[in-house]
Amino acid sequence: MPAGTARQLNRSAEAEQAKVRLRTKPCLRNGCAGTAQVVAAHGGLAPASRNVTIVTSAELLVDGFGRIRDVVHRAVDGLSPDLLTARVDGSANSIAWLVWHLTRVQDDHIADAAGSDQVWTTDGWFERFALPFDAAATGYGHSSDDVDATRVTSGDLLTGYHDAVHQRTVRYVETLSDDDLTRIVDRRWDPPVTLAVRLVSVLSDDLQHAGQAAFVRGIIERQVR
Repeated sequence: MPAGTARQLNRSAEAEQAKVRLRTKPCLRNGCAGTAQVVAAHGGLAPASRNVTIVTSAELLVDGFGRIRDVVHRAVDGLSPDLLTARVDGSANSIAWLVWHLTRVQDDHIADAAGSDQVWTTDGWFERFALPFDAAATGYGHSSDDVDATRVTSGDLLTGYHDAVHQRTVRYVETLSDDDLTRIVDRRWDPPVTLAVRLVSVLSDDLQHAGQAAFVRGIIERQVR
């Protein structure tokens, strides 16, 4: 996906999700189906490492964000900086840019929802990455040149930042009740966007980018064999 179209697609997804929020609830207050039933309903199998029963909306969200982290690590771990910044056809988004971008989106959106500062600026990650972008940049609207400029010294830098954001996300999300999820967080849309819709939007966007990073890794590994 070209970097410049991310904002438009994300907003469209939020708008569509907001339209159905009155017809569906993230989870019944008296509990949800367990992991196996939830996954089977969507035609898949629950990973063996997630042998837990999901009983609240917050736990379902925590599980979803954990899956993003899992894919990020599989896409990044063991690759050199050159491979992380490789662009398979000279213009596709690199693994480094994709993982940086999806983590920045999660950091930015969760901090906004929680009313807190971003891990990027408060924990020194902005300085450690030393990218030629403003501290507020998340990758929305980035050009091909910006993707080229997203260079990292190691995969540990990417996964370290993602893990820090993931930990903050989990600490916030696991405290949420179903009533919290109905809170309006963005009135620029009709209907307005609730916290539930915003969190699902982040999950959707991040999983897509993590999957893209994993796909790029597969191509790169075939090319270097």
